[in-house]
Amino acid sequence: MAELERRFGEAIDVNLVKGDRGVFDVVVDGALIFSKRQLGRFPGGREIIESIEALRSGR
Repeated sequence: MAELERRFGEAIDVNLVKGDRGVFDVVVDGALIFSKRQLGRFPGGREIIESIEALRSGR
């Protein structure tokens, strides 16, 4: 979360929502950009940051 806040500053509101059963989903502006349940893995390296940048740039 700290890296997201450093990278995007006040342009992003980061919230950690406690879940269960190994759920790790990342939702940006209502769009699911990563789901551990669907992919069977955690995101690698800068995958979340790159996904947010792509979403915001329209890629």
